[in-house]
Amino acid sequence: MGNGGSIAGGQTAIPTQETYVWYRTFMMEYPSGLQTLHEFKTLLGLQGLNQKANHHINQVYNTFDMNKDGFIDFFEFIAAINLIVREKMQPKLKWYFKLYDADGSGSIDKNELLDIFMAVQALGAQQTLSPEEFTNLVFHKIDINNDGKGTPPFWLTLTR
Repeated sequence: MGNGGSIAGGQTAIPTQETYVWYRTFMMEYPSGLQTLHEFKTLLGLQGLNQKANHHINQVYNTFDMNKDGFIDFFEFIAAINLIVREKMQPKLKWYFKLYDADGSGSIDKNELLDIFMAVQALGAQQTLSPEEFTNLVFHKIDINNDGKGTPPFWLTLTR
């Protein structure tokens, strides 16, 4: 491995020694070298969720499963850790956009946004507004051209 850094998923390098520690830990937890959806939920303490929250967690898992084989291998795991812990805001926003664009249309419609807030609320977030009220408030801000969609350029302007 040397003294350099490892690059996972084209993202910022994680130091080699830290990568080695992550690898040893991953292989001890998942001797097959693969993490299942059930193991992912167990790791995060997310068992017994309602349907909306469960769907949201499945989407998170599927975005980390880059080769779409139904498992998270070590390289996908490191890419996820790298994204969450090390990346700057713009790559994180791009990932969130991909996660929330449930139908893959390249935009987020009001129903997708509502699903997000309902899932977040089901995961235990306290809100003074209902998911519908919060969705209407936020969607009014992100639908900048009044076409019923929030598109990536809006999300990327949040980093400026």
